[in-house]
Amino acid sequence: MSKESLGRVHCDLRGSVVAGSYETCTITYTAGFAGVDDTGSLKLVMRYATDSGTPQFDDPKAANYVTAVASNGAHLQLRYDVKDNTRPWGKTIHIKVLQGYLRKGETITVTLGDRSGGSHGWRMQTFAEKTFEIRVLVDRYATYVYEQLPKSPTFQVVAGEPVKFVAVAPSLVRPNKKITVRTKHEDRWGNPVGKPGKVQFPGLTEQRYHTLLVDDEVTGTTVRTNPILVSDKETYGRYWADIHGQSEETIGTNSIEDYFRFARDFGFVDICGHQGNDFQITDDFWEKIQATTKKFDRNGRFVAFPGWEWSGNTGLGGDRNVVYLDEGGFISRSSRALVADDESNDECSYSVEDLFERLNQSTIPVMLIPHVGGRYADLARHDAGLVPNVEIHSAWGTFEWMLDDAFSRGYRIGIVANSDGHKGRPGASYPGASTFGSYGGLTCVLAENLDRESVWDAYQKRRVYGTTGARILLNVTVNGDMMGSEVDLSGERPYLDVEVCGTAPIERVEIRNGMRVIKTFRTYSDRGVGSARIAVGSRVKVLWQGAEVRGRGRQVTWDGHFTLKGNRIKGITPINFHNQEKQCVLVNDRRCEWQSITTGGVSGVILDLEKPSKGVLAIETSQRSMKVSLRDLGLNGKAADCGGLEKRLKVYPLPISSEELAREDGESYNAPNWLERTDFWCSHPIQPKYLQKGDNPLYVCVVQEDGHMAWSSPIYCRW
Repeated sequence: MSKESLGRVHCDLRGSVVAGSYETCTITYTAGFAGVDDTGSLKLVMRYATDSGTPQFDDPKAANYVTAVASNGAHLQLRYDVKDNTRPWGKTIHIKVLQGYLRKGETITVTLGDRSGGSHGWRMQTFAEKTFEIRVLVDRYATYVYEQLPKSPTFQVVAGEPVKFVAVAPSLVRPNKKITVRTKHEDRWGNPVGKPGKVQFPGLTEQRYHTLLVDDEVTGTTVRTNPILVSDKETYGRYWADIHGQSEETIGTNSIEDYFRFARDFGFVDICGHQGNDFQITDDFWEKIQATTKKFDRNGRFVAFPGWEWSGNTGLGGDRNVVYLDEGGFISRSSRALVADDESNDECSYSVEDLFERLNQSTIPVMLIPHVGGRYADLARHDAGLVPNVEIHSAWGTFEWMLDDAFSRGYRIGIVANSDGHKGRPGASYPGASTFGSYGGLTCVLAENLDRESVWDAYQKRRVYGTTGARILLNVTVNGDMMGSEVDLSGERPYLDVEVCGTAPIERVEIRNGMRVIKTFRTYSDRGVGSARIAVGSRVKVLWQGAEVRGRGRQVTWDGHFTLKGNRIKGITPINFHNQEKQCVLVNDRRCEWQSITTGGVSGVILDLEKPSKGVLAIETSQRSMKVSLRDLGLNGKAADCGGLEKRLKVYPLPISSEELAREDGESYNAPNWLERTDFWCSHPIQPKYLQKGDNPLYVCVVQEDGHMAWSSPIYCRW
């Protein structure tokens, strides 16, 4: 019997729709020859990656209201499940036929975003996609065996209006060399609008950190680039990498060619890799991955590495990225869960120990990068020769506990960050409106040249550092040895030298030995320029962070508000509110409300107060309440533990500007503007009391006011 016997489907939503817009999408299923029996059903399924509005069936006035009607009056039962179909097509609207059945030619009409009761409609996914597809499957015989209709409704999701201008400069240039700044426009969800651009600047002579200002006529704004180090003394370049993400051939969005093209042309990264879940990669697609990386890899312009993600169950070892130096390597899957035996000839590695054994036999250089995604890597299971670095930040969140797992076992690892993006935006991976809780990370690679061999050498020698996506410049040495080095101190006292140039004001710089913070530097103190002049107090940060558990289900809801008594709020600056549907709002000059989640990272708000160190702040969140007197905060502030995995609620002061200090007593001081302190440097002696026998992983964590962070790879000092 032909596929037409399954019936046919028609969708009235065609052409293109704007990302994040509210639409009404009507899908009509017409039964085929067999009809649909009593208790048979339909499934409308969408890809896991989509963050379109969650369907609901109870409130006609609310967004994402969905209805279904049978042409013959049969009763229909509707439900939604995020995982009710085969991966990656898991998000499912399930329509069961009850108290009746369908004959050939009779219909079921499903309306996503039914506006008849006052709903705004169905909110489209927040990221652009060439072919957004809704697959329709039917269980004709009430056997719970579903067959997919041959033609699916598809339409294009496109970027909205430009609201942001982005200008990205190279992080290291030689003196007097022309500087090319790459530019783009983004809509409110971070989708690129139009084509990328370039602006040329003459070379700079002075050897130091610089930024450039770029004007934009479209948005009417002037933006500052990321910091640029002008120097002829640096041995290694500063290149930016995102080597972890997926395309639509596995669980991501758009094609693998689109993926690498975005990384190069819109993500503005220098180095990229593709990491599809191995149990979805056929042999044919593995060949395509390698053909694509070979096509995009160009010395001096863009480095592309072939690879795949070993996606074993957590109990078998957990997620590891597998990265090859060159094409020609084999794939050894964790399972064949979603590929047929005739589509996958290479032998599987069912445990991570099997994977270690097979990769150690590879004739092509290969490395593993443990990380946290849906699953997390079990670092009790380790092969030092294969694992030079650990990923501690991605769009899934921030996972410093991975460092604790490594250091407590005596591993020598570097620190990297990537996006692990599923939305087809490597290098600029916004979380959108889904359960991803963070902006995707980046790795800065200190390599001699922009080619595979040089970049590979940097990864192997841990000359890398991770950031939460900001292009923070960071240089750390111990007695002259750079990050990633192994140093035998032989009783010599270590001096740790730090240079930081941030993309926003620096809040603090922590020097750590393993997980222990042995020194915290700030670009301000609890006193101002003159005696007894308070430099903190009129700006206060309220911060929440953490996760519930290590694996799936880590999302923490922090919806809440605070009220301020005895003072007034002049303004607020939200931190990490990337989801346009969950925002922080200043209700009045004494109250602020928000909706927020964290998945290991941080979110919060900075308050600009009328009077310094005055008033009482009463905070209410979904996790706990907290009341603090601002006069009693001190420099370190107050914190409350909320259980889970490093779940905390914090309140602490930030510096006021020298201009505000001058206004307080009508005087003027030749002092730095604390709000503009984006650079920091020091040479700090490490006291013997902070050292232990054996390895001391000395490194730096940088925290900016805007919530972005950076971690240098440790220098392993033997004492």
